[in-house]
Amino acid sequence: MTERADQLAQVARGWDEAADGYDAYFVPRFAPWVDAAVQVLTAAPIPDGPILVPCCGPFPELDPLVEHFPDREIVGIDLSAGMVARARARAAGQRSSVRVVQGDASTLDPQWSGRCAAVLSVFGLQQLPEPDLAIRSWVAALRPSGRLSVVFWPDVTELDGPFARIGAVVDPHEPPGGSSWEHRLGLAIAALGAVIERDEQVAYPITHPSASAYFEAFTWSGPGRALATARGETFVDRLRAEFLRGAPDGEWTHRPAARLIVARR
Repeated sequence: MTERADQLAQVARGWDEAADGYDAYFVPRFAPWVDAAVQVLTAAPIPDGPILVPCCGPFPELDPLVEHFPDREIVGIDLSAGMVARARARAAGQRSSVRVVQGDASTLDPQWSGRCAAVLSVFGLQQLPEPDLAIRSWVAALRPSGRLSVVFWPDVTELDGPFARIGAVVDPHEPPGGSSWEHRLGLAIAALGAVIERDEQVAYPITHPSASAYFEAFTWSGPGRALATARGETFVDRLRAEFLRGAPDGEWTHRPAARLIVARR
């Protein structure tokens, strides 16, 4: 197995195990960003063709997309079998032109090249091994005048709050990555002749029942699951103690900023 394949397999396993908890805890809290990404596609006409949703996870984008585009083919793609199962459960009973495919959303199948009216993705890009190459693949799927709407967590989402605190605690234990890819996104999009129409920060409030509740959700139902599974309970106990040391009591509300990129080919 190549290093990239091994990395993707680890990511998939982590999200397989986290899928149910992610759907229950994070999906409702991330709904405003999903709505913002979908509104991009409704703000102006898009051409004919399918709407593709790479890194769809449990597919929270589906309901608003079906509402606004009742006659479109809508296809979700995700690497995680656990997420695909949740997405298919959400799609059950929808029309036959809605489907979910298990696959690598960072390199789209050539069948999509130049065919799609839109590509929409919320909080998947930052998890991929080479996000700038992934977004280039997504742009390549667009037909002329097709629109890209991508929301992702940048390297810095807040200066203080649970996201900042968990990053300070967890990042030293993760493989070195860096955020240089963020600065290459514009070049990757422009390389295929697409024009960026918007590139901005989008922030909404999130409330967690407590610092402890957020830590458990992040660790077992979020992006920390793969690391927690690999390192075990003793390691997680150390992280928990460090995270909770000095954390506020009671409900914790913060306003993290995601990055929204909108482009037209």
